[in-house]
Amino acid sequence: MSLQEPPAAATMREVMSMFATGVIVLTVGGEHPHGMTANAFSSVSLDPAQVLCCVAHSAVMHKAISSERRFAISIMAADQERHARYFADKSRPLGAPQFEPFDWHPGPRTGAMLLSGALAWIECVLVDAHDSGDHSIFVGSVINSLRGTGADGLIFFGGGFRPGAAPPSPA
Repeated sequence: MSLQEPPAAATMREVMSMFATGVIVLTVGGEHPHGMTANAFSSVSLDPAQVLCCVAHSAVMHKAISSERRFAISIMAADQERHARYFADKSRPLGAPQFEPFDWHPGPRTGAMLLSGALAWIECVLVDAHDSGDHSIFVGSVINSLRGTGADGLIFFGGGFRPGAAPPSPA
């Protein structure tokens, strides 16, 4: 392969599976609530507080964020693999019924579903969107954040979910 040839999608997926990431469930409230598992998520800035998530143009979530312009993130705990698999399954119901199997509460600032038992929650207002390839990069201004009581996170690595160890306690 020369440097000018882009890698095939399957090769790129395999290579990127070697990068361990945290797992979130991205949610939107409003008239058409929706949830989606994602691992393309990152902090952008601390001042002002901003995060980003990448969503495929073809995903239901893409239209939901574009329409609602507010979203929330639940950072999955190690014991929430069931949540992550469920919100990654395209055969689940759409709208409010998709949240029935889990405990959640509406975000106080966005109304988006915050999943109980998560390590942390972030609520955002959409401030920017950039199209890149087959995804959009949504940048959210953080309007609320809260840390839960859990310790170990859920990690995605090598094409599968794994528990991630909690950071060491300060001495």
